[in-house]
Amino acid sequence: MNLKDYIRSIPDYPKKGILFRDITTLIKDSDAFEECINQIIERSKNYKIDKIAAIESRGFVFASAVSYLLKKPFIMFRKKNKLPAETHSVDFELEYGTATIEVHKDSIDKDDSVLIIDDLIATGGTAEAAAKLVEMSNAKIAAFVFAINLFDLGGSDNLVKKGYKVENLIDFPGH
Repeated sequence: MNLKDYIRSIPDYPKKGILFRDITTLIKDSDAFEECINQIIERSKNYKIDKIAAIESRGFVFASAVSYLLKKPFIMFRKKNKLPAETHSVDFELEYGTATIEVHKDSIDKDDSVLIIDDLIATGGTAEAAAKLVEMSNAKIAAFVFAINLFDLGGSDNLVKKGYKVENLIDFPGH
């Protein structure tokens, strides 16, 4: 099954000049979604994993299924002011703005090996912020797994240059 066939491309969304890669067409097809989850799990077998984390919100769709099947704790990286307990917080740049993500301080233990899953990597700002949250907990990144890599925007390559392991299921140009 070619997962690329299940991704819809929407020009000029959320603003002019952005070619949005829409995963809703993949997750609404149960066979394509199952294949995607199976591919993430297969790629994850190469790493020691204590916990699985995901970036709000589309990363939750994939990571929660993987967490359930691998029987690993699931950690949520959320937008600012969405978590009720004490948090670590990181500000970062997006390709179309700025944002902040947070994680509960008690979610990740020292020396945990964390697999970070998200639907897509573009410039890599969100993924780098997630890595900082893990590292603030004195834990380490097992790897990143992205359903979609917008290869010409360089985020995946940038993570690799910084020494992180990165797995991508589907490559698309970002424009």
